[in-house]
Formats: sequence, C-alpha cells, structure tokens
Amino acid sequence: MLDNIRIGIADDHKIFRKGIIQSMRQYTNVKFIFEAENGEELLKIIPEDIPDIILCDLKMPVKDGIDATKAITKLYPQIRVIILTMYEDDRFIGHLMDCGAAGYLLKNTEPSEVYKAINDVMRTGFYLSAFVNRILIRKNYSKQKFNPSLATEAVLSEREKEVLTLVAMEFTASEIAAKVYISPRTVEAIKDRLMERFGVKNSVGLVFYAMKNNLLD
Repeated sequence: MLDNIRIGIADDHKIFRKGIIQSMRQYTNVKFIFEAENGEELLKIIPEDIPDIILCDLKMPVKDGIDATKAITKLYPQIRVIILTMYEDDRFIGHLMDCGAAGYLLKNTEPSEVYKAINDVMRTGFYLSAFVNRILIRKNYSKQKFNPSLATEAVLSEREKEVLTLVAMEFTASEIAAKVYISPRTVEAIKDRLMERFGVKNSVGLVFYAMKNNLLD
C-alpha cells in the first residue's frame, strides 16, 4: 500500500464529490487536497496544489472532463487522471484513453474498487476495470477509426513483446525487471520506445494498442 496519495476531484455535483470523499475516509493513505466544480476551475487549482491523481467527471459546465483531461495530460504528465462518470459509451472510453486518462470508472462503482484503481494507477500507471475489460474483449475499441501506417507497423522483438505482455498484466517496472532479468531503467526505456512508436501517451495506451492489434501473448 502506497502512503500519502494526494487526490483532487472534479465534479459539478457537490453531493457526489462529498460522497466520494466520505467513502474514502476509511483508507488512511488517501488524502483529498481539493475539489473543483468544472474543468476550468480544476485547471486553475492544480498549480496551487499539485495532486498525484485526479478523479474527473466528464459532463461539467464551462469546461468538460474531456477537454480538462487533454490539458492536464499535456501540461502535467506526472498527474494521473481517472475518469469517474455515468457515461457507458464505448467510444468515450477509447477516446479518453487515447487522451492519456489512466482509468475509466462508472459512478456506480463500489468505493473499494475506486480505492483499488487509485492504488493500481499509482503503482503501474493505469487501471482497467472489469467494465473496460469487457469492452476490450468484445473488441469494440478496435472498431474505432484507425489509420494504418507501414512506417509504424507493429513488429516487436521478443523482449519488447515480453515486456508489453507483463505491462498488460499490471506488473510494475521493478517487477518486470526481476522477471525478465533486466534493469528497471531498461524496462522503462522499452516502454518509452513502444509509446513513441505506437503514438500513445502512457501504459494504458500501450495496453489498448496491443490488444487492438493482437500483440499480446
């Protein structure tokens, strides 16, 4: 369990924000450091008190969660955004992951799973809920528009495939290094190389791309 995880929450419904915060009080390693009512307010607050993770709704006034997520992942790549929304549309999930979101949860998710998502995102950089996994299994994400390019054809070395498979299994860089007998720095270098090659922003983007293109063992 990681200590002192700093959380921000953005949602235009005060009752929902307070409910999430109250439900997390049982977990002593999680601390909510600010609340925001919309994406614009969220972006103004972040520089004053930078969190580790932001729980972000999608539909908000002034600036919605989609635009806010894009801005946060561009301006603050160290911050992980977990979408917490009522929208179950498969297209939202794929688009938000492409934008750099680290996880996607529905608002009827149990507090214990929200807590697990927070810890997994801190540990591995992403969290794939059962809901998101079902979408991947149905391959709905692969039906989205995709422009293939011979210049970025997904041909992996055995080492790259090995690391990518372990990333998808939610192992950390240190855990992967121990399993394949390389250094954590080499693992991170392989991940960075794959992210650049595939045009994705984070580990969850790697997993989506790998599943979409049948790259995993």
